[in-house]
Formats: sequence, structure tokens, C-alpha cells
Amino acid sequence: MAAYCPRYQRAIEMIGRRWSGAILRALITGTTHFADLARTVPGMSDRLLSERLKELEAEGLVVRTVTPSTPVRIEYTLTPMGQALLTVVESIAGWAETYLEVEPAAT
Repeated sequence: MAAYCPRYQRAIEMIGRRWSGAILRALITGTTHFADLARTVPGMSDRLLSERLKELEAEGLVVRTVTPSTPVRIEYTLTPMGQALLTVVESIAGWAETYLEVEPAAT
């Protein structure tokens, strides 16, 4: 086995960026709105959520749909490539449940 694989490195960087994994896990349940994602992933600023969604969209993992109405409705959905990460996200979640302790909240 080679010590370095550029495809593996790119994949880890795509899903391993701070908050990206949490956003992907939230989107696995289906199409959702920005405000719903912000509630599902607490502790992340709206600016950072918007930035990560744009990055995931640029990588082909998320699609953003704008519905012109009053107010404008914006929905986010996983692409087929993003949906293919379901087993990866579930595996990481299972591993975390088995091996990681929840850190107490900072005061």
C-alpha cells in the first residue's frame, strides 16, 4: 500500500474540514433550509455555515436550489455523490459512539 494517495487526501480534506461532516450528516435526512441547518449544527455562525455550504456545493456534494417567492426559499440537498457518503458518515458516527467521550461544555 502506498503511503500517500492524492485522492484519499482530497476526500479527507473535503469531509474533514471543520463543520463539514456535521453539515453532511444533517443533510443526510433530506432537503433542508439554511435556518434548519443552523439549528441542527449549533455553535456555528451563519457566515461559516454559508461558507461551508458553498465549498460543499463547489465540490459537487451539495446542490442549492433557490425558489423565487416572498421570502425567497433556499433549499440544500445532497447530490448523488454526497448521498454516496451515507455509509462513510454512519461508520464515523458509529466509531465515535464507541470510542469517543463527549467533552463537557466550556463555561
